[in-house]
Amino acid sequence: MIDEVILNRNKNINRGYRKLVVWQEAIELFAFVKKKLKILKTISYKLNAQIEDSIFSVHSNIAEGYCRRHLKENIQFNSIALASLGENYSQFFALLNSEDINKEWFDEYDKFHYSLENKLINLNKSLLNKTNDEQWNKDYE
Repeated sequence: MIDEVILNRNKNINRGYRKLVVWQEAIELFAFVKKKLKILKTISYKLNAQIEDSIFSVHSNIAEGYCRRHLKENIQFNSIALASLGENYSQFFALLNSEDINKEWFDEYDKFHYSLENKLINLNKSLLNKTNDEQWNKDYE
């Protein structure tokens, strides 16, 4: 669960991504995956690290894109976050098919993943509609 007290303190222009539902959901999905991986003893250290890296990349790229303060870079970093989401899904699908995780576990993950993926796709669509305006960079004026 996201700690609202921490999210609402020390605000500035660079920390605005903390208000984004997609960033918050990405943090929650990371925490979900990390907790589940802790109890999963059947996969190698290397595979575990790759799974953690791909899901960690999602919220990191959302934040970095936002902090770049340029609309087109924000879209690019959100696209990288989407790619990492795809990579992570593929990893979990492979774990399901290798019977390292059960269907119930996968379905819980998939529901969470799908929600985040759609929100991130919709965010990028809305940002793409603003590319002609270039309003994003005006915060510093």
